[in-house]
Amino acid sequence: MAWVPAESAVEELMPRLLPVDPCDLTESFDPSVPPRTPQEYLQRVQIEAARCPEVVVAQIDPKKLRRKQSVNVSVSFITRQLSGCQPAPEGYSPTLQWQQQQVAQFSAVRQSVNRHRSHWKSQQLDSNVTMPKSEDEEGWKKFCLGERQCAEGAVGPTKNENPEIDYIQIGFPPLLSIVSRMNQATVTSVLEYLSNWFGEKDFTPELDSKDDERVPALNLLICLVSRYFDQRDLADEPS
Repeated sequence: MAWVPAESAVEELMPRLLPVDPCDLTESFDPSVPPRTPQEYLQRVQIEAARCPEVVVAQIDPKKLRRKQSVNVSVSFITRQLSGCQPAPEGYSPTLQWQQQQVAQFSAVRQSVNRHRSHWKSQQLDSNVTMPKSEDEEGWKKFCLGERQCAEGAVGPTKNENPEIDYIQIGFPPLLSIVSRMNQATVTSVLEYLSNWFGEKDFTPELDSKDDERVPALNLLICLVSRYFDQRDLADEPS
């Protein structure tokens, strides 16, 4: 009978270098007999590869490893060292209960936004709101940060002296009516634009103390990125 190997994800990722015809496995087929031709050799290799499991799990006895281990280092410590993330100073990191509460609240808000996305997307924007195209980096910088701040190059909140808010000058806030019109690719691009802008301005905030008003906001960002989006190397250890 003719034997044809099943297609697998491995073959799709690693296409065959040499064409091999289907094997003709007759009753006289003996895998112990050495191949007589190059074609037969390739067919034997094909058969042996198909019989190998796609996933192999190594059976490791942790007790044997511990006996030979001279230094005990936690996985979280190794991850932090490799990623360059250092633990927060004492008093700056939030408690585990606080982090769990923020994750739960963020999850609820995110689900609510997704449910009402079509509603907010259908809301008409004000006449002064003109959203740039996804690839317009300078346009998005001015849209989010404001023309005044982009022109001055200052990093930080801009005080509005006029009684009427001019969002073109101070930047549009991330209103749901605006964000709901942005697809994931645009959101990613805009975040990268803003990150590059802050990098160009050497934006490195220094916290004066653990009572600094910016600490909760920074902790919230770190908490959501690490515990909700599973970037565990950034997570604060429970305190």
